Amino acid sequence: MFKKIPHTYVIIFWVIIIAAVLTWFIPGGEYSRETKLVNGVERTVIDKDSFHYIDSNAQTWQVFSALFSGFERQAGIIVLILMIGGGFWIMNASKSIDVGIFAFLKFTKRLEHMKFFKAVGVNNIIIILVMVLFSLFGAIFGMSEETIAFVIIIVPLAISMGYDSIVGVCMVYVAAHLGFASAVLNPFTIGIAQGIADLPLFSGLEYRMFCWVVLNTIGITFVLWYAKRVKEKPERSPMYKIDEYWRNRGTTEIENIDYFTHKMAWFVYGFIIIVLAIFSWMYPQTEMKIGNSSTIFPAVPIATIMFGLAGIPALLKSGHYFVLNLLAFTIVFLVIGVMGYSWYLMEIASLFFAMGIFSGLAMNYGGNHITKLFIEGTKDILSAALVVGLAGGILVVLENGKIIDTMLYSVSNSMEGMGKTGTVSVMYVIQTFINVIIPSGSAKAALTMPVMAPFSDLVGLSRQATVMAFQFGDGFTNMITPTSGVLIGALGIAKIPYDKWVKWILPFMAVLIFVGWLLLLPTVLMELNGF
Repeated sequence: MFKKIPHTYVIIFWVIIIAAVLTWFIPGGEYSRETKLVNGVERTVIDKDSFHYIDSNAQTWQVFSALFSGFERQAGIIVLILMIGGGFWIMNASKSIDVGIFAFLKFTKRLEHMKFFKAVGVNNIIIILVMVLFSLFGAIFGMSEETIAFVIIIVPLAISMGYDSIVGVCMVYVAAHLGFASAVLNPFTIGIAQGIADLPLFSGLEYRMFCWVVLNTIGITFVLWYAKRVKEKPERSPMYKIDEYWRNRGTTEIENIDYFTHKMAWFVYGFIIIVLAIFSWMYPQTEMKIGNSSTIFPAVPIATIMFGLAGIPALLKSGHYFVLNLLAFTIVFLVIGVMGYSWYLMEIASLFFAMGIFSGLAMNYGGNHITKLFIEGTKDILSAALVVGLAGGILVVLENGKIIDTMLYSVSNSMEGMGKTGTVSVMYVIQTFINVIIPSGSAKAALTMPVMAPFSDLVGLSRQATVMAFQFGDGFTNMITPTSGVLIGALGIAKIPYDKWVKWILPFMAVLIFVGWLLLLPTVLMELNGF
């Protein structure tokens, strides 16, 4: 008889207790902070020579207040999850997403008759294309928090294709973080790290692109292999029983849905067109930033025209297709907002909240019914929001205990007396370890690069190699660390228990971390452009 596996909340609470215990044994310490201009943005970085020991602040009863403190720290992600959950529940009530998935699957069935698609497999092509797309988002503009909004779309699609919720999360979250780890132009990691290390912005691009290809080839191959096993025998999935939630949610008699368009949908269409026209007048040109380069073009007016043209045939077909059109252009404006106007959690949450409201109005739902559906959606997603707050308490305990800087100082001293290969390897291990505690790439770059970059000069190691060690160390463990609100939120939305996810992804993590180390060796042993 095996003991029952602890609940995700229990696992995270035990991690909080362990963090509190460490504050009793690890001496307190801190670096002095200073403000530095990095790529035109003020960043708080540490003075590498300023470390000094201070009194630690042993944590006791604070383990019980960690949920409150974690909620404060992760408030943005928590509200994002609740607003997206409520908005999508309104949309789901219309059965529009079911209609869209059914139409998509019918389309793919027709493709299966073609020789090329039959040989390769339509589903394989879909998985590859979706993963490449999200990996590019992660590599170019650092998509992370935004993946939460897509998990709730792609997981039902993966279930409908005969896979499980793990495949759905891999198509979005894992793909984006494969791109994040092998970042090419990510301003939040590479941009900040290179700026602090006084390197030309986004230099070493060629080798980073090679790394992106290698890591994504390995990642996509692994997901395709797993997806094939689940397709052949669904019981192999560790999520087989739990995914009953998604299978039941998707069992709608799509063929019997009454396709119609309420008059209200036309009013919603007209109202949105007017609003978008006003925004087009206010923002006639948008500077879309990709890494250190940018291009200016009328993104908002073009998207408005496209929405207007696509909306009419959708309305003529049925209100369900108009709601799908709303979803599609919500994603379009999300990309414009993130890349052109630096949108973050508040703007993203507001966008999907508006999408849910307009979807309900287009289906002629009254205000009370829309409110009822929104509350039901937040209830359904509440467990994900709670676990994000609890996970945020881990970092709060470590910071309040005054031991994070001591841990950084100790591990940086461990590199003394090593050669180039040994130093870059230890840097990689250190960055990987620190990322388990501090999942924010921007914060970790500001914390570690002022120490790592000058140290690399002492041993004759390229600062570019140091940035690569940070980059890989920052990326891979994002897929497993319990302190990441984004990971915990994505798993919560997909209904995947953290323990099942860890057990499933650990072998994959081991492969990625090993390959990352192999990819670091050429930065020391070979002459590479930018290194």
